[in-house]
Amino acid sequence: MYRILLVVFIIFSCSNSDDSNPNNINPEPQNEFLKGADISFLPEIEDTNYFYYNANNQSQDVLTILKNNGLNVVRIRLWKKPNSIRSSFEEVKAFSQRARNNGLKVWLTVHYSDTWADPGHQIKPQQWENISFNTLKDSVYSYTKKIVTEIQPDYIQIGNEINPGFIFPEGNRYDYPEQFKALLNEGLQAVKDHSTITKSMIHYAGYSNAYGFFNSLSDLDYDIIAISYYPSWHGKDLNSLKNMILSLKSNMQKDLVIAEVAYPFTLGWNDWTNNIVGLEDQLIPDFPATPQGQKEFLEAINQICIDTESIGFCYWAPEWTAYRGDQATNGSNWENQTLFDFDGKILPAIDVFNN
Repeated sequence: MYRILLVVFIIFSCSNSDDSNPNNINPEPQNEFLKGADISFLPEIEDTNYFYYNANNQSQDVLTILKNNGLNVVRIRLWKKPNSIRSSFEEVKAFSQRARNNGLKVWLTVHYSDTWADPGHQIKPQQWENISFNTLKDSVYSYTKKIVTEIQPDYIQIGNEINPGFIFPEGNRYDYPEQFKALLNEGLQAVKDHSTITKSMIHYAGYSNAYGFFNSLSDLDYDIIAISYYPSWHGKDLNSLKNMILSLKSNMQKDLVIAEVAYPFTLGWNDWTNNIVGLEDQLIPDFPATPQGQKEFLEAINQICIDTESIGFCYWAPEWTAYRGDQATNGSNWENQTLFDFDGKILPAIDVFNN
């Protein structure tokens, strides 16, 4: 009888063990609401010994400040072969591991360029000059495979703000639409082939004409629609933003994230570099350029994400302060849109990350 009871106990225990999963892995969790920040400037700023402060005026690591206030994902830009260590593969790989060690997910925005890529700039990496189109496709695949296998991001953008296409001239969306899609597909396929955890994004700046853009890519296999939203560039009507998000999600049947967003806490300045946003007419009237106005704007963005069942938002360059000093003429043109004031102290808008 003892042996029979023992066998029954062992069978019952095994049937209730985590090992009952046939692959001995945990089931994939549901999507969490992303509360992110693109802090790609941080390694450069830290090299200058600039100090940031938490709400208690204590000097603290930016990752710690943001994580303690609800941040759960770090967005990092990646350039192919820049002229310095900044945004290089080596720096991004190390920074990604640092973020992961701090309990944060990693979201890479791959520019497929040696420098900034955006709607006005999509310059092909120098290493890819003078090669055939088929070789270019292979290069995109191999490069993306290297990123996915060596850095293992949780999220990856195949291109950054690719409204006109990417990897010019071959990937110009208007001149060579099929080539653009073919190059994009190489990156997406590399992700699918070499990672079971990385989710792919296609990133568009703004929401005007976004429907036509994503509709033209409906036959591509990707996971998440990513859009940028800056009122001074993309429009000041939050209802229009909300309605376009609803339309995109409904018609494309994809998750959606606001990949870049920011708003000023002042129209003042802290160095001698002209700021991108510095005039009243660049603001949404309901949200003045004050710490409270910045917070209320971000609360509105957060609520739009909730109302539309989007998967979150990412604040762009919250750390890009006037770190070179108040006399710098090559300082930050973003200093009044960060989440840290001119003394390096975290601003009230950070509270939205805990909502």
